[in-house]
Amino acid sequence: MNKLKVLLLSMVLALVSIVATQAQNNNQQTIKIKTSAVCDMCKTTLEKAMAYEKGVKSSSLDVDSKMLTVTFDARKTDANKIKKAVTAVGYDADELPAQDRAYNKLDDCCKKGAHQ
Repeated sequence: MNKLKVLLLSMVLALVSIVATQAQNNNQQTIKIKTSAVCDMCKTTLEKAMAYEKGVKSSSLDVDSKMLTVTFDARKTDANKIKKAVTAVGYDADELPAQDRAYNKLDDCCKKGAHQ
């Protein structure tokens, strides 16, 4: 009888674990943001900044296309907050322009038109 209880309890815990994992994945979203990033230093700066943003799970900048891909927990943040975080680092984020103060602090190689 005790073995049956242990087996039943194990099955219930496994089911709860599966449901919790599924719920967590349902709250995960990925967005792509067109940035004004131009070099590998920009890539490092943006990816590091995103790592400190609440709810962000991962980020990756494709320097050639200037696209920042961000995966985040929708319960903790949203696309607009992430875009604002990008502008706060000094880069454009889709239709949002970079914050002037942050942009002015960027190295010259990271400014728009530096690599044209």
